[in-house]
Amino acid sequence: MQCQEVRNQFADYLAGGLTEAVRGEVETHLGYCADCRLEAKELQATWMKLGSIPPEAPDSSRMRAKFDVMLEAYRQGLGHAPSSLSEGINVWIARWWPQQPLLQFGVAISLLIGGIFLGHNRPAAAPPNAEISQLRQELHDMRGMVALSLLQQQSASERLKGVSWSNQLDDPNSEILSALLDTLMHDPNVNVRLACIDALKKFGARQSVRQGVLQALSKQEFPLVQIALIDFVVEIQAKESIDTLRRLTRDTAVLEAVRKRAEWGIEQLMQG
Repeated sequence: MQCQEVRNQFADYLAGGLTEAVRGEVETHLGYCADCRLEAKELQATWMKLGSIPPEAPDSSRMRAKFDVMLEAYRQGLGHAPSSLSEGINVWIARWWPQQPLLQFGVAISLLIGGIFLGHNRPAAAPPNAEISQLRQELHDMRGMVALSLLQQQSASERLKGVSWSNQLDDPNSEILSALLDTLMHDPNVNVRLACIDALKKFGARQSVRQGVLQALSKQEFPLVQIALIDFVVEIQAKESIDTLRRLTRDTAVLEAVRKRAEWGIEQLMQG
């Protein structure tokens, strides 16, 4: 195998998804190619760290005081809020939200812990439902802001973290889904594109996601990404992708393995 062929196999290699024959070829190449071996080690280290952002142990009294100040500022802001509540929340968050991703992580985690702490220590007489609901929504919005910020970073490992953060959202807004689809279409790193596909799978029922994945399938040139997208459209039973799959089967510039996978995809969708 050549270097580019081996690098295209890294995702499946690290996930244990290669056949014995292909895995043997990859390991043989890594045995004598120092550059590919180094890249494989760095990628493995990155994947092991995804989603494992350790929270710092904050001082309880300082955290409570800081949270109370922010909460009071929010309550006061409601009296002078813009026309919509969502707009007011966005303005309030933007005022104190840090720009550096690492600080964003710390703030989000601190607020999560603060919310739990406050919820357990509120007087029983005060009905907390509305405020807890608002707090949850704010935390949800913060996670989305962190994800969007990381997806715009130059480092591929940071963008992978951004995909991981977006994957923690049960109901991401259209801006985050658009960012994931744009990353899937244009990111120069194959592994970031593959991570986007995994993150988008649980939203395959949304029309915007189905359309974006179909558009990506028609324009992708990386074989590993093409195969992952074919599996995706089969999994969500996107019968509207059959014409695109047929074009892939007839395109001689497409890798044979991809053409065969496209044929398989057509069969699965026709039977479904």
